[in-house]
Amino acid sequence: MTNFVPIFPLSIVVYPGEALNLHIFEPRYRQLISECHHTHKPFGIPAVINNSVAEMGTLVEVSELVKTYEDGKMDIRVKGTRVFRILEIVKEIPDKLYSGAIVTYPANDTAQRNMIRGVVASLRQLHRLLNVHKDFTTEEEQLTSYDIAHHAGMSLGEEYEMLGLMHELQRLEYLKRHLAKVLPVVSGIENLKEKIKLNGHFRELGGFNFS
Repeated sequence: MTNFVPIFPLSIVVYPGEALNLHIFEPRYRQLISECHHTHKPFGIPAVINNSVAEMGTLVEVSELVKTYEDGKMDIRVKGTRVFRILEIVKEIPDKLYSGAIVTYPANDTAQRNMIRGVVASLRQLHRLLNVHKDFTTEEEQLTSYDIAHHAGMSLGEEYEMLGLMHELQRLEYLKRHLAKVLPVVSGIENLKEKIKLNGHFRELGGFNFS
């Protein structure tokens, strides 16, 4: 299936099911949001990577127009619905300030429950080391890779790589490998911090026994 969607390229990765707050100030995107809100039609947020519009993005719907300012700026809430792949960017649209794209929607498998507990356990360990508290509104067994991806400390490039994975098992494996890589690093930093804190303090240390 292919169709045309207006696009709002941003230097972020949006995942299906994700809620996002946006402040809209550019005239072209104020026009886009106004039209999508009044017609109840979605728009696309393709990721901007290395100052260029990437191939993958996520279709979003305007869930709430929170505030419209006197100068036309807006605060809105959107929610991601599905991943798309850009086939062609349409830079100029008659009577429109914004651009659009011809997109297709890759088949996306989201059913995979066997690995989620282990990945979430590693994520919780990372948060404990960083002294970060995160409550997920969804029950742990119902969480998906998309729900936890932004909380795993990945770079924009890594988040985009995960967006391109169309199977939940692949995405969970990706998160598992990422956490396995960063946990020892963060743990080492925490140990170093503890050593620095102890420097200059009176410490009870056992002496070496010569045999």
